[in-house]
Amino acid sequence: MSTRQLPGSGSVVLGRDEDAGLCVPDSSVSRRHAVLHLGPPLRIEDLGSSNGTRVRTRHSSAATERLIDVGKGAPARDGAVELSPGDVIYLGAARVILRRKDGERGARKDVIVKDDAMRAVYELAERVAKGPINILLLGETGAGKEVLAESIHRASPRAGRPLLRLSCVALSESLLESELFGHERGAFTGAVRAKPGLLETAEGGTVFLDEIGELPPSIQAKLLRVIEERKVMRVGGLTPTKIDVRFISATHRNLEAEVSRGAFRQDLYFRLNGVTLTIPPLRERPGEVAALAQLFAERTAKELFPSEASAAAVPLPPAALAALQRHSWPGNIRELRNVVERAVILANGAPIGPEHLLLSPLADPTRPSHEPSLPVHPSQAPALAAAPPNANVNAKGVPDGAKGALDGAGASPTRLRDTMEAHERERIVQALEQCMGNQTRAAALLGISRRTLVERIRVYGLPRPRKA
Repeated sequence: MSTRQLPGSGSVVLGRDEDAGLCVPDSSVSRRHAVLHLGPPLRIEDLGSSNGTRVRTRHSSAATERLIDVGKGAPARDGAVELSPGDVIYLGAARVILRRKDGERGARKDVIVKDDAMRAVYELAERVAKGPINILLLGETGAGKEVLAESIHRASPRAGRPLLRLSCVALSESLLESELFGHERGAFTGAVRAKPGLLETAEGGTVFLDEIGELPPSIQAKLLRVIEERKVMRVGGLTPTKIDVRFISATHRNLEAEVSRGAFRQDLYFRLNGVTLTIPPLRERPGEVAALAQLFAERTAKELFPSEASAAAVPLPPAALAALQRHSWPGNIRELRNVVERAVILANGAPIGPEHLLLSPLADPTRPSHEPSLPVHPSQAPALAAAPPNANVNAKGVPDGAKGALDGAGASPTRLRDTMEAHERERIVQALEQCMGNQTRAAALLGISRRTLVERIRVYGLPRPRKA
């Protein structure tokens, strides 16, 4: 495996030709196969290659990866697909991995381990990472299972190979089968060329199956066969393909109970459960709340105010920290991140106060106090969403008409909450429309539990979609 550093701008042609900007000497690669537009944003465009160009990329914020055929109706602009660090490009059978300059083996900066129980979990994880044994991660939604899976991959001998993340709840059964196992040319209408499955693209690496408890029974049987035989059979295929991958699975469910009631295969459970690591919920790790909150605040401020030198120093006064410490965090780290991101948006550069956190369940008796809020990304700030299309936007990206609400001038907590809830309601409607009314997939898309989504639908008086 060779490494090349890309220039800062312009375009780079990828192909078998020795004169290509990035020469890929593989018989499946065309002489001028594809071109990288260095942007920003970074994009790739197929140049009419014989064997096609595909991109394995993460889907939204969930632990899901997809294979996208470049130039075939994918989310693209001018026939090109946008790329991010960590994406994998397939030129025919050859593979190109995009990495940051600091490499993929370095430790994540957002892994904060201060609690004794968490230290014990990570110490055990580092030991078992060295071997090939499959690992099962247990813990509540948002507790940090994906972060732990990434840490295990980085500490393993497979760190230089792919880490494939797949959410078993975010894809339909038919799509999950096609994505996992791939298909041969002519296997079904529209299969104009063979397509490798995601399991094949993770060769030599690690496969992280998030929410394994949601895996449909038919896929459970096929996954068991893959784990036992270490071979993948594509849809419409006659000959299986050998693979070498290590499985890390995660779930918030009690899989032993699921096995007892017949919802999960016992033999698959035993295969996945080589070692079990249980992550304690955030409410049992109060010593990590302040450090995580500060990390999320600084990260959000950098995204909101990238040109300001003070963006990295977001004040979290004692009153705000005390409010964070008192909260029970039913949504765990995911909820904490959402609350802090929202608070940074509402404070608009000022010190974050308890009124920006919107944590009190007493402010709205109809809001359940035992469930987390929906994720709010800085790009989806309520003031920006509520602004008219022709609103003037100041240097900080805040519409002039909404500035008073964001900096606290004349804005009450009730007004802020109303704004946030209007935004939340709209996101739920959009997610349900995108998922064709499937509540389970809509909840995964929003980053919340299905129970939370059902309660939000009731609170906001939305028409009840079909059951998932």
